[in-house]
Amino acid sequence: MISAERAIEWIHSLLPFGIKPGLKRMDWMLEKLGNPESKLNMIHVAGTNGKGSTVSFMRHMLEANGYKVGTFTSPYLECFEERISLNGVPISEKDLVAAANKVRPLVEELAQTELESPTEFEVITVIMFEHFAHVAKPDIVLVEVGLGGRLDSTNVIKPLLSVITSIGHDHMHILGSTIEEIAREKAGIIKKRIPVISGVTNLDALTVLRETAIERDTSFNQLNEDFYITDILINQSDQSFTFDSPLGRLTQLKTTMQGEHQLANASLALMALLRLREHSGFEITDAACKKGLAHTNWPGRFEKLMDQPLLIADGAHNEEGMKALATTLQNHYPNHKVTMLAGLTQEKDVATLMAPFKNLDIHITWTGFDFFRAAEPEDLLEATPDEIEAEMQLDWRIALEHMLDHWKKDELILVTGSLYFISEVRGGLKKGEELRKVNMV
Repeated sequence: MISAERAIEWIHSLLPFGIKPGLKRMDWMLEKLGNPESKLNMIHVAGTNGKGSTVSFMRHMLEANGYKVGTFTSPYLECFEERISLNGVPISEKDLVAAANKVRPLVEELAQTELESPTEFEVITVIMFEHFAHVAKPDIVLVEVGLGGRLDSTNVIKPLLSVITSIGHDHMHILGSTIEEIAREKAGIIKKRIPVISGVTNLDALTVLRETAIERDTSFNQLNEDFYITDILINQSDQSFTFDSPLGRLTQLKTTMQGEHQLANASLALMALLRLREHSGFEITDAACKKGLAHTNWPGRFEKLMDQPLLIADGAHNEEGMKALATTLQNHYPNHKVTMLAGLTQEKDVATLMAPFKNLDIHITWTGFDFFRAAEPEDLLEATPDEIEAEMQLDWRIALEHMLDHWKKDELILVTGSLYFISEVRGGLKKGEELRKVNMV
């Protein structure tokens, strides 16, 4: 491989191997590389929703405290390299090629064994460990689970902390048909005597997590039981709150990340860092945490792309995410009509996803996007509840251009659904792809 483009093409060529749960292939490759993951300080983050935002809150707070922070997140929104970043800067093309060149012979060798070829995500995970351990050398790495937890390729690590943001209805065709089954998969990241921080609100899921924590003899800190959010103030530009816990109380905290669910994510991140300070010797100050929270952003999460016309993108793509999105719209833009442009993947239950919007002043245009599991707009339209005004447009570019041209001041244009769809729209806006030139805010 002589270019980053070719390296990424090779990595993507592994996509047909799909999702193959299990850690044997990971163990095999990492042992051949001298177990680079064992050289890293890490925090492991699982959850149905909120993983990326919680990672971003932790990253910004750790950076404000003077640390070099590696992050491993998915999917990407702008470029493949952003999945492996140091202080928010994606891995360089040179370093990606070097790591891929080192890993590729192992992949080809493994493919000839009874374990067969590793998956795309497994290879990306190995590349991440190799790069951070031998090149970037961050003080700490925030590792986001790809899918589930128990059999996810990231679950080869022994982290300093395990964080579980939420458990809800997503990837049920893989993780299980009940909340309890999904919770058991997420609980798989809980390790013996490794502290757990939880933001999970579903009581059935919480029971599973608590039982797992007891089995593995580890501490368990739960939002609204062991640490709390109080004094919440919400407006269109930001949110403020107080954080209370046995490890510290911080007042007049602010975040520009909108939505009450982001306050939960921020508090989860803050509790994790206070545990890190208590048990792992990291120097964490209240002042730096305040600064980090105030500067946190995460693309595609109620992200304002334009002011006039008012255009917001949010990657809500499951039942809990759509409920949070509807609440955020009501709290922050109660007097706006919502014109929604949405694209989903095939396995989604449209009626369930749209239920939170039945009482809002909303019009939906279903559309398609360039992804092999993208749902057909006509199928989405047919499944839309009768109470919601909806139509379809096969090409999102045509639909969005029409929305921008006919925007009114009391209107909010919302692009939502699959993060793959959000990524495509953001990329199209940035490039001015078949649209008029727009200024990103």
